[in-house]
Amino acid sequence: MSFDVALTKRLGDTEVSAEFAAGEGATVLFGPSGVGKTSVLNMIAGLLTPDAGHVRVGGETLFDAAAGIDLPPERRRGGYVFQEPRLFPHLRVRANLLYGAPPETIIDDTLAFLGIDALHDRWPATLSGGEARRVAIGRALLSTPRFLLLDEPLSSLDRPRREEVMRAIEHIRDRMKVPILMVTHDPDEAERIGTGIVRL
Repeated sequence: MSFDVALTKRLGDTEVSAEFAAGEGATVLFGPSGVGKTSVLNMIAGLLTPDAGHVRVGGETLFDAAAGIDLPPERRRGGYVFQEPRLFPHLRVRANLLYGAPPETIIDDTLAFLGIDALHDRWPATLSGGEARRVAIGRALLSTPRFLLLDEPLSSLDRPRREEVMRAIEHIRDRMKVPILMVTHDPDEAERIGTGIVRL
């Protein structure tokens, strides 16, 4: 699965732009805060409309300004993990995981490799930051995405929780073969996770 991205977007006084090609593995969008990394993810996901450019994933055009193509987010089939886990507070972990998943989805393998087997009956408010992030990643994966977008998935976590989430991302990269685009401003994270790095 390959990415072909060339986008520009005017946001107030700032123009956000990105142009890159990426294959399988984890491509890290790296740079300081405020350069538009999250906006690039939002444009790829279909949550923000670029002014110009294109997004192609696996040879399929998701957006092309010149051709008038702009698929809605649900047709792009990308899994998105935001900076905040955004779990539904009124649903237990199991229901959060299954939200958006195809009928008859079996979650045991996902629970196991993310290390959240014991959490399925818990409420989101009782989870640690690392647990909540892993549940959010699991929910994105169970929607059977073609690709996974991770926006600062390790931010605001202490060292042990960061390590838990980082191992989960590495497992997805190495074993599940879901292409990943991940935003970070941390060079150590970029070097460890990224099979390719795009500097913004």
